[in-house]
Amino acid sequence: MLSLLKFCAGITLLLFGMQFMRDGLESAARKKMQKALKRLTKNPLVGFIAGVIITALVQSSTAVTVITIGFVNAGILTFYQAVGIVLGTNVGTCITTQIISFRIEDIALPAIGLGALLIVIPQKNSWRYLGQSIAGFGIIFLGINIMSESLEPLKNSPFFINLLARVSSNVFFGILAGTVFTGLIHSSATTTGIVITLSRQGLLDLPTSIAIILGSNIGTCITGVLAAIGTPPAAKQVAAAHVLLNVFGVIAVIPFILPFASLVEFTATDLPRQIANAHTIFNVFSSLLVLPFTRYFSKLVEKMVPS
Repeated sequence: MLSLLKFCAGITLLLFGMQFMRDGLESAARKKMQKALKRLTKNPLVGFIAGVIITALVQSSTAVTVITIGFVNAGILTFYQAVGIVLGTNVGTCITTQIISFRIEDIALPAIGLGALLIVIPQKNSWRYLGQSIAGFGIIFLGINIMSESLEPLKNSPFFINLLARVSSNVFFGILAGTVFTGLIHSSATTTGIVITLSRQGLLDLPTSIAIILGSNIGTCITGVLAAIGTPPAAKQVAAAHVLLNVFGVIAVIPFILPFASLVEFTATDLPRQIANAHTIFNVFSSLLVLPFTRYFSKLVEKMVPS
């Protein structure tokens, strides 16, 4: 019972830390982010680069996608311009996963302390936003550390081992679990953090982790779909493009999960880094594969969601 409470506390801290850090980064960069999205969308390649950079800065592909939908809804961007940004957000979000995969829990408390000082002492909002971001970063790793400690007893739990064995035996269960959980919490990075924590305790293998990560890529589209409800067709097309990109990418990888996992094993020696690399390789490959065919991809979406 105590382990379950600690695990829930760890997830809560992880979710809160992600939101706290994201709010600080968004507040600090919102105006610049909006200006950049307006200017840097002359062609899909420039829009793609803008999407990568801005998503990496604010640590939220969902936020960038929702803002993009808002711009299209307001007539500031066309759907064709927005597609490049959507492709970029999938790559930019990999930065969060890469950071989480490193074992830097020891800096959690110092980061929270430094962030709290920057929030309380300075009078300038820019310093407060920076402090909020640093404190959120520390809270994320504090949550991961608590989750990791709570999962230690589960190594010897027959029920939990059998449950994971069932998930591991069916790729679709893993994808479904990742999709549903990410859709509920609206954060693929949090799902990835939990997967990495489970892998550190030896409770998940690489193929199962990849399946859950693939599902989280689909689940993260749900917020964009909700944001597009009640908007003009062009804004709905942006949400549809995000869904199609991730769903088609996942469908293409499903038959090759085991060979893909074997390939990823060469990229790092420890499992958490392999999971982060698998997430990065999948997102970069799927986005770059579509980028040269942006115009055709846009036409496909326009046929599916006609104006």
